Amino acid sequence: MRRWIGDKILNLFPGYFSMVMATGALSIAMHLLGIPQIPRVLLYFNAVVYIVLWMLNLIRLGKFLPRVIKDLTSHSMGPGFFTWVAATCVLGSQFIVVAHYYAIPYVLWLVGIALWVIIMYTFFTAVTVRKKKPSLAEGINGAWLIAAVATQSVSVLGTLLSPQMGIGREMALFFTLCMFLLGCMLYLSIITLIFYRFTFVELQYAALTPPYWINMGAVAIATLAGSTLILNTQHFQLLIEITPFLKGFTLFFWITGTWWIPLLFVLMIWRHVVHRYPLTYDPQFWGMAFPLAMYTTSTYQLSKALGLHFLVGIPRFMVVIAAMAWLAVLAGFIHHQVTSFRNRSSSKE
Repeated sequence: MRRWIGDKILNLFPGYFSMVMATGALSIAMHLLGIPQIPRVLLYFNAVVYIVLWMLNLIRLGKFLPRVIKDLTSHSMGPGFFTWVAATCVLGSQFIVVAHYYAIPYVLWLVGIALWVIIMYTFFTAVTVRKKKPSLAEGINGAWLIAAVATQSVSVLGTLLSPQMGIGREMALFFTLCMFLLGCMLYLSIITLIFYRFTFVELQYAALTPPYWINMGAVAIATLAGSTLILNTQHFQLLIEITPFLKGFTLFFWITGTWWIPLLFVLMIWRHVVHRYPLTYDPQFWGMAFPLAMYTTSTYQLSKALGLHFLVGIPRFMVVIAAMAWLAVLAGFIHHQVTSFRNRSSSKE
């Protein structure tokens, strides 16, 4: 048992915090749509998962620091660390929206900002100065866009907290506006490389991993960040002055995310049905559950921000798909843990 846990911690996937991101986004979506009880249950569940993941990662930092540093500075594994930031801020937003509680989210926001600074500049410095770099096909995938997701998550939580900040409200909103725009810059920069990789470099079906769903998830959370700013324009004169720009830019990102959804579903069919690639559990599948839930949440908030009430029908439909995806990945997670534990026990015998 102890060795099994030790192996799990050593090989812990850096992006496992995407489980918290997916659960938080689904909980918020269900709350906004008026679904009773379940959002609060998901909040409690998410808080436990968040604490457990931090415990495991702190042990990993203490016992296997060289491995953690190697992962953080890797082109392939490093982007997963941005889920630490995004999960922290999504959980904080979940506390505010679902439980109307502000003390814990404020602490989580400060932690999220600190993590953002450390991970953002460590990772991008490491991949920039490295002498031997992978090719574009080997080095980039949808997980890189979690850098944009993390940035937007800081913006969303800060904007939700701003009404409680009193004298520091305008400063907080200026900061969250800057983070929103920075997240947009990161998305546009990275998605250009990914789109080039999709269309001009051979794409093996085995390489079409679930993180490519972040192609859509990153613009979904950008839509949420923009919509949240629009809904709080009354607290900051600058936001009032640039509201037309915010509305247009936010709508631009929403339609971009909407465009991605059919293509990603078609590519999934191409991978798993046409080429019969086995549909087995992978922690990266949380990177698919999160975008679906986030698109649901962001579309609902966009409908409020722009006064387009006819759009509400989309999240009412999408929340079912998001919930089914979350349940399927959770079932795979439980089955995977039980199976790996049994295999470990039987191998000892």
